[in-house]
Amino acid sequence: METIRSYLGGRVEVAVGDITLFEGDAIVDAANSALAGGGGVDGAIHRAAGPALMAECRALRAGPLPEGLPAGRAVATGAGRLPVKGVIHAVGPIWRGGTADEPAILASAYADSLSIAASRGWDRVAFPAISTGVYGYPKALAAKVAYEAVSSFLASRDRPRVVSLVFFSRADAETFIRAVGEPGRA
Repeated sequence: METIRSYLGGRVEVAVGDITLFEGDAIVDAANSALAGGGGVDGAIHRAAGPALMAECRALRAGPLPEGLPAGRAVATGAGRLPVKGVIHAVGPIWRGGTADEPAILASAYADSLSIAASRGWDRVAFPAISTGVYGYPKALAAKVAYEAVSSFLASRDRPRVVSLVFFSRADAETFIRAVGEPGRA
């Protein structure tokens, strides 16, 4: 994984690489409400983690989340074969043109994930670009929401110590950097 930019004194990193190879405490899965795996980063995380991750997701659906995980919320499971302590499954909004409270829901997905990480004492957490794949959220708009949500959360908390925003392509990482600009650059 290659870090190409950092913000907030190094507490936020923009990196390019495969999130399933992240070596830290947790990775965030851009999950669907059914917690059923899927395509994109969700499918990649489930494939890399192996069947134990899906078994935990099914147990959540059979128990505390029979209706699924609502958009804007997150829940943690074990990590299966991944090199982290846990996976935080966060459901972002489906883009509906910006008229369905998408920014607030997306910010909530980031904040809820960070709250879970902080409560578990996890220091290093990696996020994909939630909702920017099949959910259609415009990447530059999502970048601004993600950065604001993460920086606001970290402003008053010690944990997580480092949040990595991991992009599979350098082009997507550069879209994020252009959208966010230079606030708090380390």
